[in-house]
Amino acid sequence: MKLEKLLERLTYRCLQGSLDAEVTGIANDSRRAADGSLFFCIKGAVTDGHKYIPDVVSRGAKVLIVQDDVTDREDLQIPDDVTVILVEDSRYAMALISAAWYGYPAEKLKVIGITGTKGKTTTTYMVKSILESAGYKVGLIGTIEIIIGEEHIHADNTTPESILIQEYFDRMVKAGCDIVVMEVASQGLMLHRTAGIPFELGIFTNIEPDHIGPAEHTSFEHYLSCKSMLFRQCKVGILNADDAHLQQILEGHTCEVETFGFSEGADLRAENAQLVSRPGYLGIAYTVTGKMNFDVEIDIPGKFSVYNSLTAIAICRHFKVDVEDIKAALKKAQVKGRVEMVKVSDEFTLMIDYAHNAMALESLLETLREYHPHRLVCMFGCGGNRSKLRRYEMGEVSGRLADLTVITSDNPRFEEPEDIIADIVTGIKKTDGKYVTITNRKEAIAYTIHHGEPGDIVVLAGKGHEDYQEIRGKKYPMDERVLIREILEGR
Repeated sequence: MKLEKLLERLTYRCLQGSLDAEVTGIANDSRRAADGSLFFCIKGAVTDGHKYIPDVVSRGAKVLIVQDDVTDREDLQIPDDVTVILVEDSRYAMALISAAWYGYPAEKLKVIGITGTKGKTTTTYMVKSILESAGYKVGLIGTIEIIIGEEHIHADNTTPESILIQEYFDRMVKAGCDIVVMEVASQGLMLHRTAGIPFELGIFTNIEPDHIGPAEHTSFEHYLSCKSMLFRQCKVGILNADDAHLQQILEGHTCEVETFGFSEGADLRAENAQLVSRPGYLGIAYTVTGKMNFDVEIDIPGKFSVYNSLTAIAICRHFKVDVEDIKAALKKAQVKGRVEMVKVSDEFTLMIDYAHNAMALESLLETLREYHPHRLVCMFGCGGNRSKLRRYEMGEVSGRLADLTVITSDNPRFEEPEDIIADIVTGIKKTDGKYVTITNRKEAIAYTIHHGEPGDIVVLAGKGHEDYQEIRGKKYPMDERVLIREILEGR
């Protein structure tokens, strides 16, 4: 493809070479540079892609996308036959060039982008379930995986790099997909991974302080501002009317606006929510009113399940899905590691959930308390090389809301698990909550199972869909479902 065609939607300056150059491939990893390829010099938090110029040129790269003028740098020795294109932001350029390289596949799909602190993953699966029950073919990009037809690809990031997103879109088009539902993380928006995507619908679930730190967002205001970018990039915005930060998220929006929630003024409302509880089963039922009117029951407990399902209904309404299809699809929608029930006993309930910050844990435990368990038992740990504040807060939340907390290890990375556990204990000691500490996660799970009492609800929090434990730079296989099976088999 001609370079000039790839640059057609960008503002740029050609520092040397020709726009008539023929590009044979695009890459942002120097190891993937090849003869005739275009290489994006990305300035990241860890490394600067400009320093790989000699390497990619030696591999045959003929076009460099740079955000620093590197033509005068003697250490880089850029040959005269290599075209150098200067842009303001090479990440933004990568998004637009990647879209052009694949022939703008997003324009051949209806793209639904869901942003928010929590609820994104569950909602994407609910939307996929509903739309497929109505006959659509739906691709998915999210925290757990990418789904293209029958193919399931492991996800490394909630929102992949733009070059990968466009490749997935292209493969979805070729697989016959009509619609894509994707999680749009604040990091993805901030790093321009979703730049240039014409979102049909942009969704806002909720926002609370999270992902704030040196490697993520500098402040809550910055986090808010990144989330709000989606609503300057979609045709219709569907937002949670109950969220206190709604107006800040809508600041500068360019889309049509619809709302959902419990609020009287919401366009699509949930009313008469009722907990449903039977032996081995927790769920919730409610009435949808406003732009649609019908009763629904979800096989996932709690108020957040109302929000997630109501969001999915608000989305699918735009695709003229029949009410019976919506109800049937919601009944069978389940997400790995999101309030995932695992059968271990006829006497008590055990579930696995991804809650890995104080807000998510508080929401989960408050929800489960409403079902009046004999005891609410919460097992969790906190990740190493992350905020200590999260540890204190999670300890305090579990100490306040759970009858028993089992503190264990969760991705200690380069810290000692016992040090992390000590920080959690600091938080829990602010409460009167009972707790035990068991460093080995399998032993901690075994403790919760062997000490389960009739009527208990047991939550294994933090890992969710993750199937590894990260220790000193290496990921070791560890799936809680496998551990539970081994414990039940006496291994």
